Amino acid sequence: MLLMHKIAVIGDEGSIMGFRALGVDTFAVASPTEAAEALRSAARGDFAIIYVTEGVASDIIDIIAEYSHRPLPVVLTIPDSSGKRGAAMEKIRRTVERALGADILFGKEGNA
Repeated sequence: MLLMHKIAVIGDEGSIMGFRALGVDTFAVASPTEAAEALRSAARGDFAIIYVTEGVASDIIDIIAEYSHRPLPVVLTIPDSSGKRGAAMEKIRRTVERALGADILFGKEGNA
């Protein structure tokens, strides 16, 4: 039996409606709680890639980081309808800081 992985997009309605037209599964969320629930639900499903808009990702960055140690699903941040906010760089910074115990990207000491 061939297992087909799917793609999901989580974000505000205005940012994800175009993905729906492409046949991608979408999860419209309006709060950090809804976003966290949508991400966890999608991660339990057959989704290999989960895109999260930056506006939503900035509210659940710690939950997104939980999935960085797993092969699937791959959780990636994408710009939302308001443009780039830097959530992807924040995710990278937190992952590096957790791994090394210091923020080597921006030169700040931290407690991971």
